[in-house]
Amino acid sequence: MTMTDPIADMLTRLRNANAGYHDSVSMPSSKIKVEIARVLQQEGYVTGFEIQDAPVGKVLRIDLKYGPNRERTISGVRRISKPGLRHYVKKEELPRVLGGLGIAIISTSTGLLTDRAAHKAGIGGEVLAYVW
Repeated sequence: MTMTDPIADMLTRLRNANAGYHDSVSMPSSKIKVEIARVLQQEGYVTGFEIQDAPVGKVLRIDLKYGPNRERTISGVRRISKPGLRHYVKKEELPRVLGGLGIAIISTSTGLLTDRAAHKAGIGGEVLAYVW
């Protein structure tokens, strides 16, 4: 069966694994999912990720990060732009998640950036998700 929103599936798997205190989560790999994982690692929400070969295609495995007393680093994840309703913003309208405590993942012409990086570069794009 064809999946209509693979990014929402990725974020739901992350949310569920984080809620269950799993050490890692696996999902089918794609270029956009790898870039989202790269942004999450760069911002310190996950420990790391790797792409593994599978019998069919490739699998993306993300290692989740917790604090010293098993506190979650990801408090919440929310999908913003959906296949049925895309959400584009100009450079002046870039969102701030929780007053700057969280990040917005923006798909721009130069690749996936956080809201801060897109603001610094002076470009807008499609708001994929909020992470806090």
